[in-house]
Amino acid sequence: MTALNTAEIDRLAAQIGEEILARLRKPAPAPARPDPAIAGLIDHTVLRADATRADIVKLCGEARHYAFATVCINPYWVPLAASELAGSPVKVCTVTGFPLGATSTEAKVAESAAALRAGAREVDMVMNIGAMRSGDFDTVKLDMQAVAQVCHDAGAILKVILENALLEDAQKTAACGLAQSAGADFVKTSTGFGPSGATAADVSLMRRAVGPRMGVKAAGGIRTLADFRAMVAAGANRVGASASVKIMEAAAAESR
Repeated sequence: MTALNTAEIDRLAAQIGEEILARLRKPAPAPARPDPAIAGLIDHTVLRADATRADIVKLCGEARHYAFATVCINPYWVPLAASELAGSPVKVCTVTGFPLGATSTEAKVAESAAALRAGAREVDMVMNIGAMRSGDFDTVKLDMQAVAQVCHDAGAILKVILENALLEDAQKTAACGLAQSAGADFVKTSTGFGPSGATAADVSLMRRAVGPRMGVKAAGGIRTLADFRAMVAAGANRVGASASVKIMEAAAAESR
């Protein structure tokens, strides 16, 4: 192999330097453009116990960019999210009696009221699952009704989480009827912390149970654009997901 002389080395170095500078000057690819037909149905969610302040700030920034319906977060983070989203159409959603649903009605009401004062506009409340499985329908309905009242007094909406993985189909249908008669605005499939998450079959069952006027939220294990579309096709008009950005990126890639 012939050795390079000094002039050749200098020329090669200059070419490499020009290529590096050209790559550095090249603009970064633009983030996926918001698709309101998808984004407007999504509750962009972080409910992990180990979520940090930085995670919530990032979540809110993503929600602003994509114009998601809400960010769904634990109650502690509501004041931060409300501040981060001030002036934005994105609402703050939080959870009550989460994730077991086994706290008292008084505790659920107090937790909801505090979150609403701090800036939450939507509350996802876990139903009293044990009472539902016991057939104690009066307790279940009164629990829902009390939280619905405090939400509606504040101009907010209530979604009732059924945790379908723990219920038989007849119990799911009955729970939907109780939520509807209690004044809830949505029924929701899952916490995302139960044995399994949303299924298209459950969403379809819930939509049949509540009819066209009440909301149905699918949540738990929805990670892809195909998952999202399956839930909407089954009757969901809100979808909770932590993979929301990936869903939006997939939709943008598909439209290119």
